[in-house]
Amino acid sequence: MKIFSPMYKKVMLYSQHKHAAYYLYFMAFVESIFWPIPVDIMLAPMALSKPKSAWKFAFGATLFSVLGGAVGYYIGQALYTPVVLPFIEFMHYQDKMLSAQSWFSQWGVMVIFIASFTPIPFKVFTISAGIVAMAFWPFILIALIGRAMRFFLVVTLMVVGGQKMEEKLSKYIDVLGWIVVFAAVVLYLFMQY
Repeated sequence: MKIFSPMYKKVMLYSQHKHAAYYLYFMAFVESIFWPIPVDIMLAPMALSKPKSAWKFAFGATLFSVLGGAVGYYIGQALYTPVVLPFIEFMHYQDKMLSAQSWFSQWGVMVIFIASFTPIPFKVFTISAGIVAMAFWPFILIALIGRAMRFFLVVTLMVVGGQKMEEKLSKYIDVLGWIVVFAAVVLYLFMQY
């Protein structure tokens, strides 16, 4: 079933828009708080379509993602009772929040690095870091390192791969999309148990 190919073509088209960088930075900011779509979906095509600006895109995405993470941290710390807790209860996410908090107690600051570099939803851990009152500056530093590594890796692969990478990506986008969906389901089940 080819549902990712048409989306990929649209994203490639949007990545060439004159305001694409602003959309990317906004997306990076809100993705660290609540947005479900990873920044890489827009960052990769932008790096392919404008390779000379790829490093600027990665830097901006990193900066705005960490700023969004700081807002997520604040929401977890200052607005837990009036905002976060009712949302968690409404969505029946109590067990997920307990899992995230136990990860913090087990692995400490490394959880932020793992969440900022991998496809694990970063927003869950930015808000959880505020809830468990993790030290703010180590949180920011580790998030900055993890997000930078991830976004600069994405643009490096796109710039080095160039047109050949774009051809391969467009050819296998549906397979890759389904692999990501499968991996997300496995990760969700893993976090459940």
